[in-house]
Amino acid sequence: MKFGGTSVADLEKIRNVARHVRREVTAGHEVSVIVSAMAGKTNELVDWCEQACDDYDASEYDAVVASGEQVTAGLLALTLQDMGIAARSWAGWQIPVQTDGFHGKARIMDIPPDNLVAALDEGKVNVIAGFQGIGPDGRITTLGRGGSDTSAVAVAAALGARCDIYTDVDGVYTTDPRIEAKARRLERISYEEMLELASLGAKVLQTRSVELAMTYNVPLRVRSSFDDPDGPFQVTEDGRGPGTLVCEEDEIVEQQVVSGIAYSRDEAQVAIRKVKDKPGVSASIFGPLADAGISVDMIVQNVSADGEFANLTFTVARGDLKKALDVLAREKDNIGFGELASSDEVAKISVVGIGMRSHAGVASKMFRVLSEKGINIEAITTSEIKVSVLIDEAYLELAIRALHSAYGLDGA
Repeated sequence: MKFGGTSVADLEKIRNVARHVRREVTAGHEVSVIVSAMAGKTNELVDWCEQACDDYDASEYDAVVASGEQVTAGLLALTLQDMGIAARSWAGWQIPVQTDGFHGKARIMDIPPDNLVAALDEGKVNVIAGFQGIGPDGRITTLGRGGSDTSAVAVAAALGARCDIYTDVDGVYTTDPRIEAKARRLERISYEEMLELASLGAKVLQTRSVELAMTYNVPLRVRSSFDDPDGPFQVTEDGRGPGTLVCEEDEIVEQQVVSGIAYSRDEAQVAIRKVKDKPGVSASIFGPLADAGISVDMIVQNVSADGEFANLTFTVARGDLKKALDVLAREKDNIGFGELASSDEVAKISVVGIGMRSHAGVASKMFRVLSEKGINIEAITTSEIKVSVLIDEAYLELAIRALHSAYGLDGA
C-alpha cells in the first residue's frame, strides 16, 4: 500500500490511512505501507537547503529532504499501534533499499527482503519511508520525482506482492475529468498503455514506477485514499475491485481500440528555417541540445523543392525553451541556418490504445476529427500504440472532448 503526500497531509489524514491499513490487516493480508512526506514538506526542506547554502553538498541535501518521509512513517506507525495493530517504521537504509550513488536522482539496485519478511512473520505492519535508499558509500540517497511510487513498486517486487497506489483520484480515467465530464474510470489498463499515458502527461502514476511494475510483473492498482476505509472496497480473488488495475495485456478481456487520451501543456515549438540539406546537419543541431541536457520530442523536417534547403521543427519542454534558443543561437555559424523562430503557445494531445496494433484508421480518424473542428496539426509522432499531435494550445480542450467522443470513450 502506498500513500502520497495529499493522503498523509496532516494527522487526521494519517488516521484515515491507518484505517485503510486496518481494513487490509483485518482481511488477513500481510501489509507493507510506503509513505510520502506530508504535502508541501519536501518543498519546505528543499527551500531550507537552498537558503543554507548556495552550492550545497548533494549528499547532505539528501540527508535533509529524506527526513520528511521518515516523519510520516513514524507517525503512521504510532497511529497504527494506537489502534492495537503491531507496526514498525523503516527508513530506507534500515531495510536496506540499495541504490547507486547519484544523489537526488538515485536508482534502486536491490532490496533484500529478509528484514521486511521477518517483521511480517512477527505479525507486524511494515511502514516504510518512500523516496529514499542508501548508496554504495553508506550515505542516504533520494530517488527524485515520483520516488515514493518507485519505492512502493520495488518493495512489492521484492516481496512478491500486489501494489496498491492510493492517491487523490479513484483510478485511471479515459481522459482528464476536469476537461471532459464524460470521462470514465477504466477497470483495467495494460502496463504499456499506462506507460504511454504517464509519459505523455497523465499525472496518476510516475513513468519509472510503471516501468518497474512491467519489468517485474507487479500488479498495480490505483485507488483513492479518500474512499471510506470501512466501505465495501475489497479486491476479489480474480482481481476485481475498486480503482484501476494495471496489468499484463492478456489479462484484459475486452480491449478497446483507444483506451485513453492524454495531453501536455508543457510544450514549446522551435523552428529552424533555411538549413542546408546535407549529412551532419541534424547532428549539429541536436548534439549541442543533448549536451545541454535538453530533451527533444516531436521532430518534423521539410525539404525545399530543389533539395538544397530544409526547415526543421521540433518540440522541447516549455521550461527549456529559452535555454534551447540560446544554445542554437551560439551554434548558428556551425549549423548554418537562415532564421530561428519559436512558440510556447502549443500543446500535445495523444490517443493511446493497445487495440491500435490490430485496427487500421485510428490516426486518420484523429486527423479528420481535428480537421472538422478547424484545428491545425503542426507536428505528428506515432508509436505502435499511440498517435500524438501538436496543436495550438487554445484548441486543446475542444480537441480532447471531440476525440473522446469520436473514439467512443464517453461514459454512459
